[in-house]
Amino acid sequence: MSTVDVEDEHLHDLDLYGEDLGAARYVGCTFTGVDLTGATSRGAVFERCTFHGGRLDSSRHVSTAFVGCDFRRVSFADATLEGCKLTGSVLSECTLRSLRVVGGGVWRGVTVRGTRLARLDLTGLDLRESDLSSSDLTGAVLRDALLTDAVLQGTVLDGADLRGATLDGVDLTTARLRRTRLDVAGAVLLAEQHGALVEG
Repeated sequence: MSTVDVEDEHLHDLDLYGEDLGAARYVGCTFTGVDLTGATSRGAVFERCTFHGGRLDSSRHVSTAFVGCDFRRVSFADATLEGCKLTGSVLSECTLRSLRVVGGGVWRGVTVRGTRLARLDLTGLDLRESDLSSSDLTGAVLRDALLTDAVLQGTVLDGADLRGATLDGVDLTTARLRRTRLDVAGAVLLAEQHGALVEG
């Protein structure tokens, strides 16, 4: 199992298909066009790393941290993130089709704007202060997720399950909420934000 520490390296067009990264630690590295399809990691750390145009398809990461990372045009199709941390990371033009998020995880302050996240199971995920503006969360499961102070401007939540989600500081007035499932607290918040006077 790898325990390699790599700092400030530019890794270009590497084929790491099926590699076991173990608990490797990468700081300030740039991964351009790197193929991590089927790769695995457990307890690895990627800190302030940049991923451009690579693939993490069908990869599996357990208790791995991607902290303050920048993902651009990266494919996570069929990848599994189990108890992973993505704190402060930015994902732009990424493919998250059939991404599996297992055992919650911390995505606090993550930016995922205009991304298709439809039907993903994000149960219990910590998404506090995240920016999900204009993303498509149709049919997504966000039960018991922490969404405090998250930005949901123009976010599509049609058929999404928000029961038990923490919505303090969340503005739902511009989100699309057709057939969205809410618990009593969420319904009261929505009603109040649309000008209703809720009386017990």
